[in-house]
Amino acid sequence: MGISMLTTEAESKAERFESIALEHMDSIYRFALYMTGNESDAHDFVQDTYLKAYRFFDKFEAGTNCKAWLLTILKNTFINSVRRDKRHPQMVHLSEMEEYGVDLPVEDDPEDWIFGDLFNDDVSAAIDSLPVVYRTVVLLADVEGLSYKEISEIMGCPIGTVMSRLCRGRRLLRKKLRSYAAQYGYLESQGND
Repeated sequence: MGISMLTTEAESKAERFESIALEHMDSIYRFALYMTGNESDAHDFVQDTYLKAYRFFDKFEAGTNCKAWLLTILKNTFINSVRRDKRHPQMVHLSEMEEYGVDLPVEDDPEDWIFGDLFNDDVSAAIDSLPVVYRTVVLLADVEGLSYKEISEIMGCPIGTVMSRLCRGRRLLRKKLRSYAAQYGYLESQGND
């Protein structure tokens, strides 16, 4: 096989990857930011996710959901990073903390930045108050538009568990947002469920 043949195959792989995977970068970044709570770390995880996805692009099954595949890679990369950090905690000297920590401004909540235009404060507060397992499934289903099967693969749990968590998360949100919905005319009255 000649060099020109290898170049053509590599270019073809790159073009296919770009056309399929890059359109999901905003969703991948939103979820990375949600998991890390930090813009810099989120960028790093997105970069790692896309690097791994490109490296193993031959394992991606054409016709399946690329977004779910990328989110699974992101989740696994994040989990492996957390496990690695637990084994090798970063050492920081107290003098460094005093020097740099006192004058640093408090960073805004990343979820406010992500969902700022999508939800108002009441809705964001209701979503933030959900337990993490329910909040994650609700965001993946209702914001990212993923199917039960895709969420199941990303979360590493059975579809029934996804359905149950989504149902419970939505029920909790409905209770928390009942007065908000009535106030803004989404409900005619505040009757029982």
